[in-house]
Amino acid sequence: MIRPTRMIPFIPGLAAKMGNSRGLSYALAAAAVISGIATVASLTTPDSDTFNVLTVVTLLYIDGIILLLLSVVVGRRLFLLWRERRNKAAGSGLQGRLVTLFSFVAVTPAILVAVFSALFLNHGLEVWFSDRVNTALNQSLIVAKSYLDEHQKTISSDILAIANDLNFNAARLFSNPLTFNQILTTQSLDRSLSEVIAIDGAGNVLARSNYSTTEKLESLPPSAFVSADSGKIAVLDSSDSKRVRALIKLERFIGTYLVVERFIDNRVSDHITSIHKAVSEYNEMKKKRGGFQVTFVVIFAVVALLLLLAAAWIGLTVAKQLATPISRLIGAAEDVSKGDLSVRVSVAEEDDEIRSLGQAFNKMTSQLETQRDGLVQANRELDERRRFTATVLTGVSAGVIGLDAQGLIHLPNRSASSLLAVDLDAAVGRPLGEVIPEMRELLHAVMEQGGRMRQDEIELIRDNTPLTLHVRIATEFLDQETIGYVVTFDDVTELLSAQRKAAWADVARRIAHEIKNPLTPIQLSAERLERKYLKEISTEPEVFKACIGTIIRQVEDIGRMVDEFSAFARMPEPSMQTENISEICRQAVFLEENRYPEINFTTRFPDKDVSINCDGRQISRALTNLLKNASESVISKIEESGDDPGTGEIVISLEQAAAVTDDNPQGSGFVTIKIVDNGKGLPVENRDRLTEPYMTTRSKGTGLGLAIVKKIIEDHGGNLKLADNPQGGAEISFTLAVLSSQELGNSLAKPEKSPLQAEIQLAMRSAGE
Repeated sequence: MIRPTRMIPFIPGLAAKMGNSRGLSYALAAAAVISGIATVASLTTPDSDTFNVLTVVTLLYIDGIILLLLSVVVGRRLFLLWRERRNKAAGSGLQGRLVTLFSFVAVTPAILVAVFSALFLNHGLEVWFSDRVNTALNQSLIVAKSYLDEHQKTISSDILAIANDLNFNAARLFSNPLTFNQILTTQSLDRSLSEVIAIDGAGNVLARSNYSTTEKLESLPPSAFVSADSGKIAVLDSSDSKRVRALIKLERFIGTYLVVERFIDNRVSDHITSIHKAVSEYNEMKKKRGGFQVTFVVIFAVVALLLLLAAAWIGLTVAKQLATPISRLIGAAEDVSKGDLSVRVSVAEEDDEIRSLGQAFNKMTSQLETQRDGLVQANRELDERRRFTATVLTGVSAGVIGLDAQGLIHLPNRSASSLLAVDLDAAVGRPLGEVIPEMRELLHAVMEQGGRMRQDEIELIRDNTPLTLHVRIATEFLDQETIGYVVTFDDVTELLSAQRKAAWADVARRIAHEIKNPLTPIQLSAERLERKYLKEISTEPEVFKACIGTIIRQVEDIGRMVDEFSAFARMPEPSMQTENISEICRQAVFLEENRYPEINFTTRFPDKDVSINCDGRQISRALTNLLKNASESVISKIEESGDDPGTGEIVISLEQAAAVTDDNPQGSGFVTIKIVDNGKGLPVENRDRLTEPYMTTRSKGTGLGLAIVKKIIEDHGGNLKLADNPQGGAEISFTLAVLSSQELGNSLAKPEKSPLQAEIQLAMRSAGE
């Protein structure tokens, strides 16, 4: 796999390399000084042969390159120095002062040289562009122009004379070309002309002198022909100013023109060309005078800047060499102050005080690092123990709350928040008595009276459900000083309920044993008294019969009560098998309909019967008890309010959330059976204790009906729920798990019990024995 590389810009990378190389830095500074001196020398050398524009331009390019490199290198170093000073790095102030000193020493002579050079240049330019020089050049130009004008006048006279002669002899010459050439030759010799030619309008040669010195006629501009056609003499200059030409039209010839040419002396023509060139260059330079001055000033400024940057770089390098050891040591000390004990300073090779200081510093940081590693390891072990403790607290079912010495919450576990139905994590930092007022007195007793631990049972209500908590508060000590408290508590509501049930079960067993035995002889004796003595009693026999009937009825009532006691005390284990729960519900409803025909019973069952694994007899008994309680509540309300008996209503519904199917024979789900009536309803106070033994709201109730129902439902792995009907009355529901035979068998064979469930079962078993 090819890893992407980080691209470093060329200039900053080069600057960094040069900045880190002392040899390259000094070489660059020396090159700047040499290049600047060479540039100034090339400009100020009085010998014109030495002054070469190409040399100056080359030196300026070199100056520019060196200036760019120095600017980048010095700028980078100054930026680093500025950043160090802003960050108050050690040695940055010393480096800044040294750089300023070197720069001032370098820039002062450079500025002086630049000023004097600018003044000298300005003086030279003033002399060069003086009025005397300007007048001399202009007079020379006038002389040259006058000389050319004289030649132009002469050649005009010559061409006019030749044209007149040719026009006079036009008839003879037109038909005799040879004679025409001879006359042109004669005219050329007589008038010292280098060329005499007769041409047509297209420039074709019709006749020419025999001593022509030009091989080819130079093309003539159209304007010359236009001037000649108008009867004028067109005088023309050559491009090299070495000859003068004239053009005229021959009037007696048809479409014929005469061209004459005379050469100017080469020396004179060269002088004229030089004069024109000198005047042109002089005027051009005069126009660019300001630009020259600016250029020279810029060049001197570049040289001064080169020297300044070179001096600044030398100052930076020297300052860095002086301040680097101290900066490293102070920077390392700052890293140590920030916690980095692995830092070490490089020790110089020179045997001096700074070397000794660096060695001592490295030894100190090594010892500190070793000690710090030991402390970190110990802290890591403590942290692991703390996390283990936190994990244990999270996993335990009991609630645990850690308090500080002032009783403020600082470490609650999840079970504490769940049991108290309070977000204790959000209450961290608040007093325990403010968050949980029920624990205020117990905590106050521990804090005021001292002692290592106190415990008590407190009752509180959460979500309209009474809870009983067994609370223990222990004190934490450190060197006989209280540093905090630990509050632990368990929900013992079910345990206390189980203990009460176990106690009542024991009472019921004893009552069934002690009372049931004499009931049969009492009933038999009463019946025998009625059969034997009723006929013999003549005085108020109906009173005797009523008394005997009362005894028999009360004995029967006591017998039924004893039977209920016995059934509650020795509730058999459920015999599980597949039962049609829908049919069990219909049979229970049928019995109650016959018993209370004045009540409207409504059933809401699924279209398809539901089968579950249960003890059909016990479930039927539970349903019968619940329907009986609902019917009695409806009848009681009707009797108390005097309403129409037909207004009583009981709704029995069966809902299936999931069921075992052929495609999923091991599946699971549950069924919910709900009984809703419009009777008197359930009491709000002590509603949670209605399922405890001998807890009843009716005058003739035994208080065992709902206790037996709850036990049957719990033995089947379900739960019983008591609620209010929103339209008035009660709503009783219980849920039964729908399990396969294999699943139910496994759950019954090896049930997993919590410590609290095991304690409850042990109490129930001991009460039943």
